[in-house]
Amino acid sequence: MMKTGAEAECNMNKDWEKLKQSKDGIPTYDSLYPYILLVLKDKSEKTNKQISKAVFEYLNIPSKIIGIKYPKYPDAEGMLENRFSFALSDLYKAGAIARPRRATYTITESGIDLLSRNKDKLTKDILKKTPEYIKYEEEMKVRNDNDNILDHEVNDEDPIDERIRIVAFAKKVNNEVATELLDKIRNINPYFFEKLVIDLLDRMGYVGPNGNAMVTSKSNDGGIDGIINQDPLGTNTVYVQAKRYKADNIIQRPDIQGFYGALAGINADRGVFITTSRFSKAATEYAMRQGIVLMDGIQLTDMMLKYKVGVQTHKKIELLKIDEDYFEENNLY
Repeated sequence: MMKTGAEAECNMNKDWEKLKQSKDGIPTYDSLYPYILLVLKDKSEKTNKQISKAVFEYLNIPSKIIGIKYPKYPDAEGMLENRFSFALSDLYKAGAIARPRRATYTITESGIDLLSRNKDKLTKDILKKTPEYIKYEEEMKVRNDNDNILDHEVNDEDPIDERIRIVAFAKKVNNEVATELLDKIRNINPYFFEKLVIDLLDRMGYVGPNGNAMVTSKSNDGGIDGIINQDPLGTNTVYVQAKRYKADNIIQRPDIQGFYGALAGINADRGVFITTSRFSKAATEYAMRQGIVLMDGIQLTDMMLKYKVGVQTHKKIELLKIDEDYFEENNLY
């Protein structure tokens, strides 16, 4: 029997010093999981600042602990605030909380169940067994494998150039952004998704310098969601179908056959089928035979990052090296 939020709270620890701590005496990020869910148990929407304030107050964490900074980064946010952000991220990956709008969170039914079952004993191992977290890790593995990113900690004795580490880390962070982006896209309005797809293809250069692109009418698209005229006269036209599906709703061969039929009905021979899920082997083979281009969810978000659609640059890092030519050309004496 599921306990109510009030019953769960009665059985929760309220002493921050009893939380799992790192060697610096600050609570670890995973020790904060249950308290975030507890603060959100009323199903209201709260900002990350409101949540952290409520959690710190509930656990009576003193300001001197909250204010501790990373020694090498005194201008950055406090160590505990940083760990709090990691805790929010993990709960989101596990589907325990949702993000209805920017920097705003609410608890999900899954989150309520996790809190009820585990109370303050909720751990990372428990989160990693949730279906949503498993899907997240599977998708991240595909992306990291595609980029040849090794999924292990690199110690100081590994003979790897620091510049290689930085580039690999940046790729991994961007893959996390792409995975989160795909989850966001799966929850947007279907018509907005069609517009997003057309915007992306336009940014990729499909439209051409004098062409145009449009989303078809909602009520009478005839199996065609978007049309791209690559020249002013429309002599080169690409037809698009966009399916906003959940991860486990795989596109099958009949879906591609239906799109091919729609293309044949207007004597078209150029089609692109884009989905937020993936394609079955039979669907992929049929599309190849008919000359239909396929783009699955991972490819879609990879392209969105590459062409900066729905994302923006957060930070740029310059990697410098000595200009040997400068010294050789000028040091002539």
